Parts: sequence; structure tokens; C-alpha cells
Amino acid sequence: MRKVSSEPQSPINLLSPPLLIVLSGPSGAGKDALLTKIKESGYPLCYITTVTTRAKRANETDNQHYHFTSREKFHQMMESGELLESANVYGNWYGVPRKPVKQALERGQDVILKTDVQGAATIKKILPQAVLIFLAPPSIAELTLRLRQRHTELPFDLALRLRTAEEEIRQLPYFDYIVINQPGKIDQAAAEIRAIITAARCRVNRQKISL
Repeated sequence: MRKVSSEPQSPINLLSPPLLIVLSGPSGAGKDALLTKIKESGYPLCYITTVTTRAKRANETDNQHYHFTSREKFHQMMESGELLESANVYGNWYGVPRKPVKQALERGQDVILKTDVQGAATIKKILPQAVLIFLAPPSIAELTLRLRQRHTELPFDLALRLRTAEEEIRQLPYFDYIVINQPGKIDQAAAEIRAIITAARCRVNRQKISL
């Protein structure tokens, strides 16, 4: 007959640690629009705003679309360890602030942030528990159309972004999930992102992320 231990057993914790979701993909894939759509739906996530030295566009608001800052201030943040990752993209610096990510995870809140493909790779190296989602256009032709419709790039810059996009798409195997952002179907893309997050939350043996 099996002997039953009289020693108290540690309770099983069924609450999984919070997620760190990284949304990436080529310029023009629709990352900003998709994050805005998910945020407007009231989905419970902590949305991290990227810091950049890029000039603010006419339709952008400081501290909402990006934290716009000077190159001097940006490099000070890099040197003091205030950025989780940083990269020079098309001549401008972009970085993810460390503090709000750390605070949200400590509160037990799922975090979603946006980076370029290079930044996503950096985060995966230092935080392998992160969930990487690649947002892709249905085709290079569609991506070309979107970039032209933005009217924010000169012909040389447009050609550079398209060449870079092709290189970034080749990095797809390093990501955990892919979402295709079809024209006029941003609601579908947002639903797929939410489904991925739900699936990631249900994974067994997820490790806690510490910063």
C-alpha cells in the first residue's frame, strides 16, 4: 500500500508569468496602425512607446506615436542603460525604454512593443522568453504601394526600404508567429494578434522574464 506523506505540499501555482510580445516587420507593413487598432479595442496590454531621433511627421503626436528626442539625449539613454535595445534604422535611432517594460512585467501585466527586425533579434537574444510576431504585407508589390501612399520617402529612400524589406522577410524563421496584414483587413490582423497572445498565455512552463 502506497504511503501518503504527512508533510505539507507546496501549492501549485497555475498563474503564468506575464508575456513580453514583440511586434516587428518591414517598414510599411502597418505596425503602427495595427497597434492603434488593438489599443482602441481596449485589449488589456501595456503598450510601450518607442524612443526615436527621427523627425516627427505631420500626423504624429509626441509621447503617443513615439517619444521624439535629440541624438544627444538618445545616446545618453544608451550609455546609462535606459534602453532595452536600440538600433540605427535608415539614419535615425530607435530604442525601447527599459523602465516601463520592467514596471509592467513586475505588475504582472502583459507587454507589447514594436521594433524593427534587428531590434526583435536583439530582444530575443537577451530575453528568449519573448514572443516574436512578424507582421508582413501580402506581397512586395503591396508594400511598395503602401510606402508610396505615405508620401514620406524620396525615391532613393523608397528603394532602400524595399531592399531592406526583402532582407527582413528572410529573417522570418527566427520569429514565433507571422501575421499577414491584408489590404482593408486590419480587424482580421488584430484578431490574429489577440489569438496569438491567448495561445501564448496558455503555454505550460513559461519562464518569468526578469529585467
